[in-house]
Amino acid sequence: MSKVLDDLVHLLALERIEENLFRGQSQDLGWGTVFGGQVLGQALSAAVQTVPEDRHPHSLHAYFLRPGDVSKPIVYDVDRIRDGGSFTTRRVVAIQNGHPIFNLAASFQTIEPGFEHQDAMPDVPPPDSLENELQRMAKFASRFPPFVRDRMMEERPFELRPVDPADDPFAPAKGPASRKVWLKTVGRLPDDPRLHAYLLAWASDHAFITTSLIPHGVTWLTPGMQVASLDHVMWFHQPFRADEWLLHEMDSPAAHGSRGLVRGRVFTQDGRLVASTAQEGLIRQRRPKT
Repeated sequence: MSKVLDDLVHLLALERIEENLFRGQSQDLGWGTVFGGQVLGQALSAAVQTVPEDRHPHSLHAYFLRPGDVSKPIVYDVDRIRDGGSFTTRRVVAIQNGHPIFNLAASFQTIEPGFEHQDAMPDVPPPDSLENELQRMAKFASRFPPFVRDRMMEERPFELRPVDPADDPFAPAKGPASRKVWLKTVGRLPDDPRLHAYLLAWASDHAFITTSLIPHGVTWLTPGMQVASLDHVMWFHQPFRADEWLLHEMDSPAAHGSRGLVRGRVFTQDGRLVASTAQEGLIRQRRPKT
């Protein structure tokens, strides 16, 4: 396992400080605040550690309440709401400086047989035929501010290969509100399905809400843009591995009131639909004062 991936696995593992209390550290990805995927993955990890091993996450619903401070740890308080015959429910509140910054409700289920159907996987080029995100962004490196450029060129725990990237991230053409990205970890992982679930939760917040900006010809780099996740929802349909290629197909059906809505579907390379995602986020463009 590469060091950067090993660091992420340890970051999501958390420190147990009481029966239902956990503490997590933060990564500084260069934005000055905690990456939404980090607190999402850590909160799910905290919930997982209070659930029997034969129960696996099938859904989570979360709200981002306040920006997180990357220089301070985050405490995760788990409420064991229900332990039923087939389902287990947990509520997790992430606390920093005495205030909740995030809350999550997650549900877990024992494995059982049942009816099956799914959407077909979209027809896309295989990941091996595409540039990865680092190769693509290197072409524009000289145009990024130094503190952003240094962070963007660092090795990452996930390899990302966009199917249909913008020709120029600083001046994108307007287009359909959709995006497709292949992703997988940069190294092999242990055979723990719950680890793969909260690693996918971490990765699912990458380039998600910005899909709603594509029809408007702007990006998070556009001057005056304020972009932030407001909530995040995931449904886990069947087992998968985060260290094998997954396609995150995203689309934005609506934007209004400085908010954008994005939906996603996650497929394995052989076409299995393994997860669905959704998020609403702030997409506010501040106009210059006159």
